[in-house]
Amino acid sequence: NTVVEHDLAQWRPVGMTFHAGRMHITNPNLSNDEEFEGLIEQLETTIEDAVERVLTCKPDYMMMGMSAGTFWGGLEGSKRFTKKIEELSGLPVSTGSTSTAAALNAFGVKRIAVFSPYQPVADKQVSTFFTEAGFDVVSVTGLRCKTATAIAEVTPEEIGRTIKEIDGPDVEAIVQVGTNLSFVKQAEGLEGYLGKPVIPINIAVLWHMLRAMGVNDRIEGCSRLMREL
Repeated sequence: NTVVEHDLAQWRPVGMTFHAGRMHITNPNLSNDEEFEGLIEQLETTIEDAVERVLTCKPDYMMMGMSAGTFWGGLEGSKRFTKKIEELSGLPVSTGSTSTAAALNAFGVKRIAVFSPYQPVADKQVSTFFTEAGFDVVSVTGLRCKTATAIAEVTPEEIGRTIKEIDGPDVEAIVQVGTNLSFVKQAEGLEGYLGKPVIPINIAVLWHMLRAMGVNDRIEGCSRLMREL
C-alpha cells in the first residue's frame, strides 16, 4: 500500500503523529476471486505481528489502513474484526467499514453507490456489509485491479468514468473503498459538481479516529466530511 500513509499524513492535524505497522503480503496477486480470497487469508496470518510491532511506540489509538478485510463477513464480520484488533492492541480502533458507515450516518443518507478496486468476491462482501448496516446499495462497481500495487496506479480518468456510471438521481452519496486507491483530492472536486457527499475511505477513517479522540478540527481540501462534520 503506497497511498494510505500519504493520505493520512497529508491531512494530519498539527501535534499528532502517525506510526505504521506494516503487514507482510507475500503474494499481491488479485487477478481473480480465488487470489483475492488468498489476500484475505494472508491478512489473517500477518496482522497480529503488525499490531504487536506498532504497539512498541505506545500509541493512543489504532487505525486500520487496509479495508477489504474489514468488510468480510458483512456487519457481524466487521464487528468481529474490530473486536479482534481491540483485544490485540488494547486500544480503540477505526476501520474502513465502520468509518464509512459512520460517515454516511452523519450525513443522514441511505441510498448509496460504491466503487472499489476489488474483484467481484470482495464487492459482494462490501455490498453485504452496507446493506446489513442499514443502507440501500444502488450499485457496487469494482475496477478489478490485478495486483495490490496496481490499485495505486488507477488514473483519475478511470475513476471519473466509473463514478459517471454509478451515479444517478437516486444516489444520495458515493463511497470509495480500497485504501490504496488515490481519491481524496478528486473527491473534493466531485462533491461540488455532483452536489452530494463523496466519501474517500482514507478520509473516513481519519475523520472517525479524530472525532472519537475528541479532536474536532475542520480540515479544508479533503471532502465535506472533514470540513463540515
